[in-house]
Amino acid sequence: MAFAAEVAHRLKTLGVDPDDLRPFFYSDAGTDNAQAGTPKLDLCLKDGALSLLERKTGQQLTVDFHSPAWRHRAAGHVRAEQLVKAVFGRRKSADRPLQVTDATAGLGRDAWLLALAGAQVTACERHPVVFALLSDGLQRAAESALAETASRLRLLQGDFNGLCPLREPADVIYLDPMFPPRQKSARVKKDMQLLHHLLGAGQDDADAMLHTALAQPVSKVVVKRPRLAEPLAGRRPTSQLTGKASRFDVYA
Repeated sequence: MAFAAEVAHRLKTLGVDPDDLRPFFYSDAGTDNAQAGTPKLDLCLKDGALSLLERKTGQQLTVDFHSPAWRHRAAGHVRAEQLVKAVFGRRKSADRPLQVTDATAGLGRDAWLLALAGAQVTACERHPVVFALLSDGLQRAAESALAETASRLRLLQGDFNGLCPLREPADVIYLDPMFPPRQKSARVKKDMQLLHHLLGAGQDDADAMLHTALAQPVSKVVVKRPRLAEPLAGRRPTSQLTGKASRFDVYA
């Protein structure tokens, strides 16, 4: 089996080889996404946007920075966001934008928020399917009224550990390892459930990523953690910003 022609064409316009993604959907070996030749997950186009589709439920996951939720968030006081506070610190103004490396881009939400706040962001994403979804969302943003924000976000495909030392200088490295699964899974947002279906929950190399980040010539490293979780690698942070469900550990 193969992707629909329009999906394959869209992937190619993004610079993504469809053959690199087929094993995550159509391979009969090494993945639980395929059973008897019929994948549980697939890629489709919805209103011109690349989407991850769960066939059984029809649920779809799309990176869309034009959504009402993002428009509402962008209209608010972005600098009041905890992530922005943790990454920017007391920095008010400077002769150049804050240079941030997002080591775990995922669906690009944190990277986009930092770009909205004025940072120049280099985002790394290692999973080919997630990279394709995020590339699609960024390209559509770059071709719209969101082009200015999109211009402050550059996406790299690859594992952060493998991309270091960093190609370009950064002021801050941001890490958001996927949280381990919660006991009350019904509370997890539907889009994150679909993402966990594709990726599996949690990252087993998060400690190594922190060690890699701390070895880079940056002013600080910021790590997002569940509110009550232990610090990564047992390393006590310099400071913390704590919210209702999560916190940001800052290593200055």
